[in-house]
Amino acid sequence: MQDTRNRAQTFTCHNGDKAPLPFSKGEYDARLARLRAIMAEKDVGAVLLTSMHNIAYYSGFLYCSFGRPYACVVTQDACTTVSANIDGGQPWRRSHCDNVIYTDWQRDNYWRAVANLAGNARRIGVEGDHLTLAMRAALDTHLNTPAVIDIAPATMQARMIKSPAEIALIREGARIADVGGAAIRDAIRAGTREIDVAMAGRDAMELEIARAHPDSELRDSWVWFQSGLNTDGAHNPVTTRKLQQGDILSLNTFPMISAYYTALERTLFLGEPDAASLHIWETNVAAHELGLSLIKSGNTCAAICDEINRLFADAGMLQYRSFGYGHSFGILSHYYGREAGLELREDIDTVLAPGMVVSMEPMLWIPEGTPGAGGYREHDIVVIDEHGAENITGFPYGPENNVIG
Repeated sequence: MQDTRNRAQTFTCHNGDKAPLPFSKGEYDARLARLRAIMAEKDVGAVLLTSMHNIAYYSGFLYCSFGRPYACVVTQDACTTVSANIDGGQPWRRSHCDNVIYTDWQRDNYWRAVANLAGNARRIGVEGDHLTLAMRAALDTHLNTPAVIDIAPATMQARMIKSPAEIALIREGARIADVGGAAIRDAIRAGTREIDVAMAGRDAMELEIARAHPDSELRDSWVWFQSGLNTDGAHNPVTTRKLQQGDILSLNTFPMISAYYTALERTLFLGEPDAASLHIWETNVAAHELGLSLIKSGNTCAAICDEINRLFADAGMLQYRSFGYGHSFGILSHYYGREAGLELREDIDTVLAPGMVVSMEPMLWIPEGTPGAGGYREHDIVVIDEHGAENITGFPYGPENNVIG
């Protein structure tokens, strides 16, 4: 019988050729240069990235955890992703940098790989919002209790300003979100299930991503299409409910191109809305248009919220406001990533600047049993530049465009 005690704890395997990544070598080199500047400022010898969003941002590799840990270890001289043996050579092919594979023949081989890459660094940068208590204990054990410095806020700040290449990819995502929206609009009719409408939008987006971006990873695009009571939450899952005449509808498309998130969200009605519903819808559209006019360099997230809150308060609807009015775009998804410092909320004082990309998405939620019950939401993507701001969402909104039948 083979002695498993002598099997490799870690190894490298350059299986095949490097795959095309969503960005150029120069783009990734520039991101790493900014990270190394953060490292120098905070006097850390190595950074241990563990989140999907930061690993993808700095290396191009988006992992699928399935309960296993992953990493990207960055020093002033090297950048290396750490992946599980189950993924084979794909992480190396999809990494801008080097890659080390750890095996599961022995517990904690992941940490042995990390320790080897981090070397003798006595100050380690980590993502404090991602490192669990169990992982922190293992880090102390295997890296001899280094000083741990939280670099998550600094990396978030770096990600908030998009490069021209990122903005170009986000523009493509917005275009493809509109493609999905058109397919959804065409599929809406009484008696059709939410899931059937959602699949039409998802299929249209995936086909367009495959056509326009044939070298990208084809995964994670999705649609939330909600009707009636199911519109009350922005993230409610799709059901098998059949659409009925008079329904309020919520269209939400999310094409994912190489981990980059974009979105289109619209309120629609199947048949003419009643007077109460129409009034609420028009009020939310007015808030949406006001918000779009306020997105510009020099304005703050909190100031934008104050203005929209004032509109809703004057209309007697502020109590129905559901969540923040927008957020940043880039490396994020419904299960990874968030640039919390660039959300349009009352407690965020971030000043908008050229290179930022944010949404405007006011939502009113009217409880069941109240005239006009349902969730009303519009969502556009705005790129901020030196001259102002550009709305890159093309799908029309409002009652004059989205009453079906």
